[in-house]
Amino acid sequence: MKIAVLSRAPQSYSTQRLRAAAVQRGHNVKVLNTLRFAIDLTSDEPDLLYRGKQLSDYDAILPRIGSSITYFGTAVVRQFEQMDVYTPNTANGIQSARDKLRANQILSRHNIAMPATAFVRNRADVRQAIERVGGAPVVIKLLEGTQGIGVILAPQVKVAEAIIETLHSTNQNVLIQKFISESRGRDIRALVVGDRVVAAMRRVAEGDEFRSNVHRGGRVEAVTLSPEYEQTAVRSAQIMGLRVAGVDMLEGNDGPLVMEVNSSPGLQGIEAATGLDVAGAIVDYIASQVDFPDIDVRQRLSVSTGYGVAELVPNASYGQIGKELGELGLWERDITVLTLHRGAQVIPNPRKHVVLESGDRLLCFGKLDEMRGMIPERRKRRAKVRKLPKEPLADE
Repeated sequence: MKIAVLSRAPQSYSTQRLRAAAVQRGHNVKVLNTLRFAIDLTSDEPDLLYRGKQLSDYDAILPRIGSSITYFGTAVVRQFEQMDVYTPNTANGIQSARDKLRANQILSRHNIAMPATAFVRNRADVRQAIERVGGAPVVIKLLEGTQGIGVILAPQVKVAEAIIETLHSTNQNVLIQKFISESRGRDIRALVVGDRVVAAMRRVAEGDEFRSNVHRGGRVEAVTLSPEYEQTAVRSAQIMGLRVAGVDMLEGNDGPLVMEVNSSPGLQGIEAATGLDVAGAIVDYIASQVDFPDIDVRQRLSVSTGYGVAELVPNASYGQIGKELGELGLWERDITVLTLHRGAQVIPNPRKHVVLESGDRLLCFGKLDEMRGMIPERRKRRAKVRKLPKEPLADE
């Protein structure tokens, strides 16, 4: 297998370990500076240049995209995707994970437990947002902070308001998040590869520091996760579109609370804490998946005129709840059910004998007109644009 590690830090521990693990397994591996690529959109097929020359063929890439080059780095990854080169982390996944607000929005949609979070921009809304997350103390986070940078603990409401006002004045966007007191100075980092956690460690802050990041001086120790923590970590990574990820979780009184999903997790701390060959596990996973590059399903399926992907929610008033899936007549209407979502459970290619329950969601591909007929009728928008009124500008 010929693999490229996209990294601007060829001497970093993580990059060197990934390279060494690939070489030890007999793979041909190159470390390529992400910023030296040029995207070529002039030919019939998508292509890339590297250092001004046409890029040779690669079977897979492993992106290590830093926060300072997110836009360009993900554009390069996306071009590799268009060239059908396998990547464990998609461009969309990297972008979504890098934006803390976007990541929280996506994870909350899939019922992943997280600390209560609010996002506001107007000064008048700040105090109410603090109250909604449970009051002071609160954690204030910059949307694109890394390694604990841009994470502030505000002990009082007035202090929080002053910090947020200052950050807003410099055009910084921030999250307001509930402070989980029972986990102060401690968190769990689970390293997810594919559909399993290959290693996990607990990070513990030193002294009065509430941030447990290794870069902030925190110490690490190996930990064996319970099934609940493992499932939460794997689901979070997969929801974000990442097959290699570091999932950071707080140990709340009611179970794991996801703080962040990192698309370029460092390997030094977790390999030192656990003694496990995490880099090797990543390379082995890529080798096992290289023949199945991720594709943008919506992009591929929506190119057929009149067809698309939609999510259908069985409706009780239509008598759909309690029926078998096959009784809905979807297949006869040229609609294929790809997955059935039931709470945290995902059932791929559900069989026709599956009985529908309240709250089920069906991800389908088929004729859009037919699928529109399967959902309750919404208030229709005006079909025509009205004529301009005789007095278009109202008097104030």
